[in-house]
Amino acid sequence: MIDHFPFLLGSLLLCACERTATSSSPESKRTPAATASVGESLDRLDLRSAVPLLPIMANHQKQNMRDHLLAVQEIIAGLADEDFPGIERAASRMGFSASMARMCSHMGAGAPGFAEQALRFHHMADTITSAAHDHDLGAVVVALSDTLRTCTSCHAAWKQQVVDERTWEHVASASESGGVQQ
Repeated sequence: MIDHFPFLLGSLLLCACERTATSSSPESKRTPAATASVGESLDRLDLRSAVPLLPIMANHQKQNMRDHLLAVQEIIAGLADEDFPGIERAASRMGFSASMARMCSHMGAGAPGFAEQALRFHHMADTITSAAHDHDLGAVVVALSDTLRTCTSCHAAWKQQVVDERTWEHVASASESGGVQQ
């Protein structure tokens, strides 16, 4: 039975996706205006602080977040195989760099405090790299846990707010952050 578990799980997920895609639920019959109204209501319920971003910036940030998730997956796979070089490679994609500091500063220009919290995440990811370099399995697990705690606290505090060019220019120029300390 265990040998067939991945196949069974995949089949169940595929069936669920097909059923959802072909469903004629009330949500699938909503007009764009009704959907926007529901989205606005949901946004009012979400009390996290907004990070104003242009659409291209929001998309870039989401791509980075997806790569961070992929890196975490690769770190976990590396833990299972005790593949310390693989763990180092994956963790380094989340780690601190000068270009990452510039990007976080730019992305957080309209949300004081965001860039600093984002950079704490990147510095924390560096502890995974160090532990993997030392071939310390236990320290990798602790560093990964600490990094994920930093990650989830950031997601609990902030949400993207896609804005137009005029709004972005206004919030970015009004920011008093004065740049990010490295």
